[in-house]
Amino acid sequence: MHPGTFAASRPDHPAVVLHPAGLVQTYAELDAAANRFARALRRLGLQPGDRIAILLPNCLRYLEIAWAAQRSGLYYVPVNHHLKAAETEYIVRDCGARVLVAHADLLPACTADDISCADDISCAVEFLVVVDGEPPAGGLSNAALSYEALCAAESPTLPDDAAEGVWMFYSSGTTGRPKGIVPDAVGDPLGTLKPFDHIVRHHFGYDENLRYLVPAPLYHAAPLGWSIAAHRVGGTVVVLERFDAEECLAAIERYRITHAQFVPTHFVRMLKLPPEVRARYDLSSLRVVIHAAAPCPVDVKEAMIDWLGPIVTEFYSGSEGVGFCMISSEEWLAHRGSVGRPALGVPHILDDDGNELTTGQIGQIWFDTPNTFDYHNDPDRTAQSWNDRGWATFGDLGYLDAEGYLYLADRRADLVISGGVNIYPREAEDVLVLHPGVADVACVGVPDPELGQVLAAAVQPAAGADAAALPAELDAFVRDRLSTFKCPRRYVVVDEVPRLPTGKLLRRDLLARLSPLDN
Repeated sequence: MHPGTFAASRPDHPAVVLHPAGLVQTYAELDAAANRFARALRRLGLQPGDRIAILLPNCLRYLEIAWAAQRSGLYYVPVNHHLKAAETEYIVRDCGARVLVAHADLLPACTADDISCADDISCAVEFLVVVDGEPPAGGLSNAALSYEALCAAESPTLPDDAAEGVWMFYSSGTTGRPKGIVPDAVGDPLGTLKPFDHIVRHHFGYDENLRYLVPAPLYHAAPLGWSIAAHRVGGTVVVLERFDAEECLAAIERYRITHAQFVPTHFVRMLKLPPEVRARYDLSSLRVVIHAAAPCPVDVKEAMIDWLGPIVTEFYSGSEGVGFCMISSEEWLAHRGSVGRPALGVPHILDDDGNELTTGQIGQIWFDTPNTFDYHNDPDRTAQSWNDRGWATFGDLGYLDAEGYLYLADRRADLVISGGVNIYPREAEDVLVLHPGVADVACVGVPDPELGQVLAAAVQPAAGADAAALPAELDAFVRDRLSTFKCPRRYVVVDEVPRLPTGKLLRRDLLARLSPLDN
């Protein structure tokens, strides 16, 4: 199914709501807009298998543009609008997009001073399509066009050659340059469901009564993918223009949200609201609270279950789509810290030589999976992600318990080896973030002449905290709760821990900030 199904059966039902702006797009409006732009893309010469890039903030246009590509047999590449111009240019050029759809407010990023004319983002594509504004005078590329003008000239009916497209996400680039993840080929009949669509229906209760809250940017995999899945069942997607903890609670009450998806950073910020503020809002409509994207501290998750009830469901997966594990609140309370058992793919824990490890032993997580993917323009990286058994990995470390529940340790890239001892930064982070003087914290390995690496903590103080006294307080706090070898050796107070809106740490940025420690 797709929005056209519900444009026919329930045309006035809200498909998208933008909050706090209060803008509403019905299924009839979403379907007509997507059809118009799909026809415009064909008129520009795009054919199934071609690519477009989308550079937009959270706005009402985002999902109609995604659905236009989805029904045109195209790969569509969401681009993080917080990237620097050179980073954006790399993705747009690397993915081979013929069209860049950019919001007018983001046009300066397309011609920023830090990239040359030869590397200008708009020069990397055949067509620059400008949303909610006029194309720049004189044009920035081979053709600079108005989105609204393009669509106004087209019919709102479904194109005769409609076929399924698919998103093409780029990895977050938290440790290096982002990698384009190319999933299965496009071209299936429009409305064909993928394994993921069946998972959200059968395991997360997606149905026509769904009201799904998106508190994170739509350029990320989960917010966009789960929103597309919501439209395949006729649900309503409520998109926050930006995340604010109290405004999020207000949106849940106002729109009677049934499903909401968060990352642990969202949890921490909501939990740090004063109790009287949290109690102000009626959250009783919630049926399922979903979280993923980054490991959640055990105490934080327990606090969320205490607050909202046993409706918190966690999943573990990746844009590559080769595995999917999930765990309910009840299961988690019996297996604290686990990310669950598989709904897609079979997990295996292997050592560096490819040998399967026994219960409780930490190694790299691999999935025996029915799905396939490639890293765009990177055959070496693709080859490293598959082994000779046909299993694939996200690159994470973890272990299985006797009942088959999966636990994450860390990403291999984040593992710190200090004096020959493996240290998983997440263990210290999970403790430190609970200190009342901490707004955010991240731990990384920094070079040490004696031990090779030591663990360093970058700490963002909470409002009112004594920044000068905080390192000593935190050192005592963590040493009371963890073995000495797992504790940071150094603490640095920072204005802000560099993260993506999903909560993922920008590790290379943090290491650059901590570079004085290397001396």
